[in-house]
This record gives sequence, C-alpha cells and structure tokens, in this order.
Amino acid sequence: MLNLTGKNALVTGIANNRSIAWGIAQQLHKAGANLGITYLPDDRGKMEKKVAELVEPLNPGLFLPCDVQNDEQIQSTFETIRDKWGKLDILIHCLAFANKDDLSGDFSQTSRSGFKTALEISTYSLVQLTGAAKPLMTEGGSIITLTYLGGVRAIPNYNVMGVAKAGLEASVRYLASELGPQNIRVNAISAGPIRTLASSAVGGILDMIHHVEQVAPLRRTVTQEEVGNTAAFLSSDLASGITGQVLYVDAGYEIMGM
Repeated sequence: MLNLTGKNALVTGIANNRSIAWGIAQQLHKAGANLGITYLPDDRGKMEKKVAELVEPLNPGLFLPCDVQNDEQIQSTFETIRDKWGKLDILIHCLAFANKDDLSGDFSQTSRSGFKTALEISTYSLVQLTGAAKPLMTEGGSIITLTYLGGVRAIPNYNVMGVAKAGLEASVRYLASELGPQNIRVNAISAGPIRTLASSAVGGILDMIHHVEQVAPLRRTVTQEEVGNTAAFLSSDLASGITGQVLYVDAGYEIMGM
C-alpha cells in the first residue's frame, strides 16, 4: 500500500492548476505526505497569491519563496525546512525555463545568454537543490525531477531545452551514484506532452499532443494525475530499489519508431 504518512516533501515549480507539479503535489498529499511548497517570487506578489490560493486545500506546512537563480533564497528555504521540520524526505524538482526565442529557429543561432539561462534554471537547479537537501535527508530520501523525450531525440521547437533536459538526465545518474550510499534515490519522470504554462512556449504543442494521441500505443496522452501517481510511487518505499532512472509516463509514445 502506498503510504507517505510522516514524510516531508518539498514541491517546486507550481505556477497554476495546469502545472505538472500541481498534479504531483495533489497525489503526495493524497498519500499522506506533509507538503512544503515553493513559488517564484515577483515584485507585485502575483505569483505568491495565485499559488497560495491554489494549494490552500492541501494545507502545506511550509510556503516559501524560492528563485533558483538566487543563492540566498535557496539557502533560506532549506534553513527554514531544517528549523521547522528537522528533516526532508522528498524533493520534487519541476523547474524549467528557456527564452522563447531560443526554442525555435536554427539551434546553431542559440544565444550565449539564452543557453546559460536554460541550463542554469532547468539543469543546474537540480544539482543545487539536491546539494542543499542532502544534509536534511538524514533518514534517506527520494529526489524526483521532470524531463522530456526532447532530451534524447530532436524535437521541433525544443532546441536548447533539449540540451538542458539531456544534461538533467545525466545529472540524475551522477547524483544517484553520489547519494546512493546515504539511501537517497534520484530519478526522473519523462512525461508525455501536457498543456502547461511552460509547454505553451513550445511552438506547435497542440500538434504534438494530437500526434501522440494518434500514434502512442494507448492512443492518448497522459494526465497530471498519472504523472503525480508515478511521482508518489517513486517517493514511496514501493520504489526502494529504483534510482538513477528515467521513467517514461507518455502512454508508450517513446517506444514507437514513427
């Protein structure tokens, strides 16, 4: 039986009710986990208000600002977790960003600044957050990130984000190797295309979804709930022997040749 009662879980990357991170948070809550939620702060406080209203039914134990380009905020986030909870059991990394101009056109024309931005937010942030979480995972733990097929195959209008996801998947393997002796598992979920705030920046996202619905073995794409269920499984003792893996939750699309 999947049971996360007594587990402390930090979920990053919730922007609205379409976020995959929102689907994951709901399933972790359903399984009994105590949730901490981070949001991306802005000058007007709009994101804080929006995310706070959304997650209120989940009764999060912590609700914290965390911009992964701000080292002080990352440090403050994990200091608060240490002071309030004492330990962390689950870290959910759902953070990705690239400038829209760097997702389309010729990949060879990717700007230096755009490349650095995509890799810093989408890839390095997993390394940085894991480093901060490691001392708090005193009883072992599970770290889960989100990736996409574009990290291993060339996908139209994905460009620099594909490179970022490839780096993310490599990071999963190296982190899993490092943290395994502390019984901390690190895995990635490669979800099929879901219409989210982040995916809306990818040109032709609706065409991609329709294509998956036509050719995937299950003849459909996947839902937030299905990705959330997989994250809950990976967070639980049911997945105690799984680390360093990329699990495809994409209705089987990844296996198809065309």
